[in-house]
This record gives sequence, structure tokens and C-alpha cells, in this order.
Amino acid sequence: MPLSNVQPDHYDAILSTKIASVLEKFRALNAPRPEVFSSPAQGFRLRAEFRLWHEGDDLNYVMFRSDDRKTPVVINDFPIACNAIQTLMPALLDGLKASHVLRHKIFQTEFLCTLSGDMLVTLIYHRTLGDDWHNEAALLATELNVQLIGRSRKQKRVISRDWVDECLTIDGREYHYRQPEQAFTQPNGHVNQHMISWALKYARPLGGDLLELYCGIGNFTLPLAQAFNNVIATELSKVATAAAELNRQTNKISNVEFARLSAEDMSSALAGDRAFRRLAHLKHALADYSLNTLLVDPPRAGLDEKTLSLAAQFDNIIYISCNPSTLITNLDTLKHTHSIENLAFFDQFPYTHHLECGVILRRRNESTAD
Repeated sequence: MPLSNVQPDHYDAILSTKIASVLEKFRALNAPRPEVFSSPAQGFRLRAEFRLWHEGDDLNYVMFRSDDRKTPVVINDFPIACNAIQTLMPALLDGLKASHVLRHKIFQTEFLCTLSGDMLVTLIYHRTLGDDWHNEAALLATELNVQLIGRSRKQKRVISRDWVDECLTIDGREYHYRQPEQAFTQPNGHVNQHMISWALKYARPLGGDLLELYCGIGNFTLPLAQAFNNVIATELSKVATAAAELNRQTNKISNVEFARLSAEDMSSALAGDRAFRRLAHLKHALADYSLNTLLVDPPRAGLDEKTLSLAAQFDNIIYISCNPSTLITNLDTLKHTHSIENLAFFDQFPYTHHLECGVILRRRNESTAD
């Protein structure tokens, strides 16, 4: 996203233009009028990453334009980042400049923050990190009051811990999440809370059991669990699955079971194509669950054909999408078995053409199905 596009005074107009563009793509589906959830106009990003550019004794944060990957653009201000990241950026840069050990062959820095104020910084190098680096980094982490990680090829050195703790408030209840460094988390915390609350509103009357694919660290899983008797949530990432289980325990939620399985493998398991050892810990056999609702939050590529076939068998689908184009392609298939009951747009990525979407689908009666 070019920083020249960041115009807080024109945020509403920019969002309206984006919504009109995306809504046009939904026209052929006869989708209902969307609920729109806006973002703060600035200070909304909880993640940021920058290359670090060496010019003699100077060191700067830089980014590159999409049409020019060779010319660095120095970043002195980053208004879309949360206030904690904006405050930390110059202090961290000064700390790196002051230490030859910390600045030597440093290549990139990544910031991960939470709404609750926890901060993790990852420093990436083109060299091996020794004990001298660890000692200097520990001093800097204490001085800046942050968690610090050093990375280089096949090496990871952790100062204190490699995760942050988040607290989200959903419909008046607090949910606590452990967010590991390498697990996916939503970059816009304020909009994320809107997304979860919206999904929960439409999940409440459904009852039965929920199957969730691509559950990550339990972002949607844990708040939505209250709407169902049982929840099975799958995620392929080992790091994310472990965090999800820890988050379940932390939030004292007893009706959720996590399984480290891909969406494709879960589809095979439900179809009875084969048994999976990673499902052996479930309280019941898969056939004994009343899985009437499916929640999916897939990557930008959307749902593959096998998962689409699985989705078509559910009475209710809650579809969260970060890519309207692949969402519409999937909906063009699902429209033969389901109707679109509700639509929502979440401005997770202001000042870009990206728009997060939420769709509630209900299975059609056989007499009305195509």
C-alpha cells in the first residue's frame, strides 16, 4: 500500500468507493444489502514490517514500491500502525544504531502488537547470531520493554518469549489469546472484534454442532462456541493449533475440540474416505456429531472443489473471506444449494482495494434448490 494513499480526512469517501466496487461484483448473486464495518482512519495496524537500509553509519526503515523493487523509500512516519508501534519505531532504530553488534548485517524488522499493549519485535539478519548478540539484545529489550527475537538462516534466538497476549472484547465478554510469532493473526484488531461479533450474532440461533476449518489460534472458535453444543475446529499449522488449545483452556471453554488437519483431509474424513489418527482424540465418532453449521475463513485462494462439495452438505455456512473475487467464485457454486441470507463488509485493510467479507448462507429447500 503506497503511503501516499493514506488520507485520513478522506477515509469515508475512499471506503465508499471501495464498497461500491466490490458490491458491483455481488450484483449477479442478488446478495442482500451489506452491513458495513469501518476501521479507525489511522493507527489501526497491529503488525508492521520494514526492511532496514544501511547508508554508511546511518540506518533507516524502508519500503519498496510495487513498481520499483530496487529504490528504497525511507519511512519516517507510519500513521497506519498502532500508536505503540509508531512510538517504538524511532526508539528501536536509535537502539540499533547505537550497537555495532545489533546493527551488523541486520536486514529486516517485524513488529507484532496487541490491543492490550503487548509487543514483540523480530530482528532478521544475514549472519549467525552469537552470545554477544543475545547479551546486547537482552539489554535493548529491557530498555524498550518489549519482547525480542533474533532470526537468521536456520537460527532463532528468543529474548524472554516469542509470543504476545491479546484480549478482545466480544459482546461484553473478554477473550484472551496467546499469539505466537509465526501464527496468523488479524492485523486490524478493532475490525477483528466487529467480525467476530457479527459472526456470533448470526450463529446464536443455529444450535447443533459447528465444524470450523482454518481456525488458526481460535479467533472465531472461542467466542462462537457458546452458540453450539459441540465445536470441532481444524487447523494445519502445528504452532497455531497448540496456541488454540492453550487459548481454549485459558478461556475455560469446554465444548471445543481442535484437530491438526487440513481442510481437504477433514473433507475426506467426513466423507468416510479414510480414518485419520489426528481425529482419534475426539469425544465421539464423527458420525455422532450433529454438524449442521460450517465456519470457514480460508486463505486468499478460497475453497477448493472438495471443500466446496463438503460445504454444500451443511444447513448453515458462515463464510469469512479476505478475497471477494474467490469468494464470489465459491458463491457461484454454493448458490445452487444455498441462499445468501446476510452479507457484511469489514474494512480490515483501509486505503487498499482489499475488503474482508462475511456471508451467511442457508441451505435451500429441495424444491427451491437448482
